[in-house]
Amino acid sequence: MNIIGITGTLGAGKGTIVEYLTKKKGYMHYSVRAFIAREIQNRGLDVNRDTLTMVANDLRATHSPSYIIDCLYEQACISGKNAVIESVRTPGEVASLRSKGHFTLFAVDADREVRYQRIKERQSETDNVSFETFVANEERELSSQDPNKQNIAECVRQADFIFQNNGSIENLYVQVEKVLKDIEDKKHHRPSWDEYFMNLADTVAERATCDRGRSGCVIVKDRQILVTGYVGSPRGLPHCDDVGHLFKKMIHEDGHITQHCVRTVHAEQNAITQAARRGIALEGSTLYCRMTPCRTCAMLIINCGITRVVCQRKYHDCSDSENMFKEAGVKLEYFYDEVQQYDNQ
Repeated sequence: MNIIGITGTLGAGKGTIVEYLTKKKGYMHYSVRAFIAREIQNRGLDVNRDTLTMVANDLRATHSPSYIIDCLYEQACISGKNAVIESVRTPGEVASLRSKGHFTLFAVDADREVRYQRIKERQSETDNVSFETFVANEERELSSQDPNKQNIAECVRQADFIFQNNGSIENLYVQVEKVLKDIEDKKHHRPSWDEYFMNLADTVAERATCDRGRSGCVIVKDRQILVTGYVGSPRGLPHCDDVGHLFKKMIHEDGHITQHCVRTVHAEQNAITQAARRGIALEGSTLYCRMTPCRTCAMLIINCGITRVVCQRKYHDCSDSENMFKEAGVKLEYFYDEVQQYDNQ
């Protein structure tokens, strides 16, 4: 049994992927929207985008951040068949599904103008809004400091596979089919050492204490783990998950604007400082992490003697780090040759 969760931006193509999985691959379909709509009707309210968001947030706050998804997952397990759950919207839901096993998270995105045109064409009652309202709705749902509320950006960041859907339906189907084959192959695939340690880095990330960027890091030498680290506040200081975030807006050279939490220490920095506290030499070791290390992390990596860095994906603006690694002779490798699309915007 394989359970696939679908997350992504409004109008990006979540429903299209679900249709392909159900009609072409025989997956059972479990809809978060349908689950919430039934609850809305039970409360005697009209089903619209505002009530969908309000009731969903209320259910998560009353029960748990993963309540809706947990109910759907239980239904899927009872069926015993491959299933797709549409749509995953909070980091708590992702964490809960991962803890249960047999789970893969798909994310789909597309340019905002393309997505707006799509929702206008489907003429759904809840999608009959102006472009300005569409943008406002999306900004509200893209990220939140409340773990019970929607945070699409973080869910997409944690996805196993991200589909860019600016083209035709056929092109999206090709992307999905390739990924399904990869998933099937992995069922019979013994992980490489790089895959093994990257999986451990993802596990370390579950200890992170900032929901704006849960990431982990593992440093290894001769196939032995030397030290680990995850995103969190300095020792003895309050955690973002408990007291909220301290934001700083950054404008990058490529024009991309991001909001970074300045309360936390990056996973790579925490791993390196842990090694220093324990007198562990990192000379000649390999570091595993989710995205290209930032400039500060890159400098620390170089100075402590790490000679190889393995990342899942590229950070959107990573030329400084890449150039420094190249000049210093640090080998930089990626699992997926694609740019991480969401980064604390």
